[in-house]
Amino acid sequence: MIKAYAAQEAGGTLEAFQYDPGVLGSGEVEIAVDYCGICHSDLNMLNNDWGITTFPFVPGHEIAGHILQVGDQVRTLAIGDKVGLGWHSGYCNSCTSCLSNDQNMCALPQETIVGRHGGFADKVRASAESVFKLPEGLDFESAGPLFCAGITVFNPLIQYDIKPSDSIAVIGIGGLGHIALQFLRAWGCEVTAFTSSVDKRTEALSLGAHHTVSSRDEAEIMTKKGCFDMVISTVNVKLNWSLYLKTLKPKGRLHFVGAALEPLDIDAFSLITGQASISGSSVGSPGTIATMLEFASQHAIKPVVQKFKFDQANEAIAHLASGKANYRVVLER
Repeated sequence: MIKAYAAQEAGGTLEAFQYDPGVLGSGEVEIAVDYCGICHSDLNMLNNDWGITTFPFVPGHEIAGHILQVGDQVRTLAIGDKVGLGWHSGYCNSCTSCLSNDQNMCALPQETIVGRHGGFADKVRASAESVFKLPEGLDFESAGPLFCAGITVFNPLIQYDIKPSDSIAVIGIGGLGHIALQFLRAWGCEVTAFTSSVDKRTEALSLGAHHTVSSRDEAEIMTKKGCFDMVISTVNVKLNWSLYLKTLKPKGRLHFVGAALEPLDIDAFSLITGQASISGSSVGSPGTIATMLEFASQHAIKPVVQKFKFDQANEAIAHLASGKANYRVVLER
């Protein structure tokens, strides 16, 4: 039996819950969950904001743990390995995206907390292809958030061939943005942080930004007109996107990894005159995740986390929902 914490209804309290996962599949592994990050996607799923949650619902898709069992066809992982698991627990391996090594865009993915039970538990199971052995030197306690927040901000560096000479800006220095600053600085880019918080400006510099700009001051934003090869937005609120388009260099890109819920209000002339692009992405492919983990290990990059015990899961969820998380919340065994 797997012991977990589950909600029985949308917005419900997490309570003790057990389930029988059945026989381990030949291509699966079973992971003992040592740490599990909490993402806003867990909160959205708990509240059924997207209308796809099934109950009882066990959150948790930023998992760091160690292997307890391996299926008889698994050759890449062994009992005792320290591993991580993120949004995907498996792929169809037959669609065009999978066959093109873009498994993160799989037509029929197995998603860790969609129709499955996640990592707010003592154990979790997944296909071995979606589970990653952690490199030596990677901080185990904070590794979980790399498998969602980390790969979400790392993926654009690979997808759009970001160069060390590029000038990149990040909007929003929170759970995603604070990791983006670290990756971009280590990548060699000139890094600017747009933040609405005066208090975060000094912290943004310590995390890797070379420059900070107030996202509340349009005049200050316009001092960066024509400066950036890419602007990465990590926020989920509506901003003056046409203003940010003006900060791009010719052929620059405004890229969304934060899910702003309102439609984008874009000035078409800003796109046309500068040949600008608008794009978005979520998590990365297995190959990109492996690259991210090695890069994070080599450059000692780690999320800033606040830890709660697993039996404090409700308090941890409430802390995240309050907006007071600094910067990622992690449950620890």
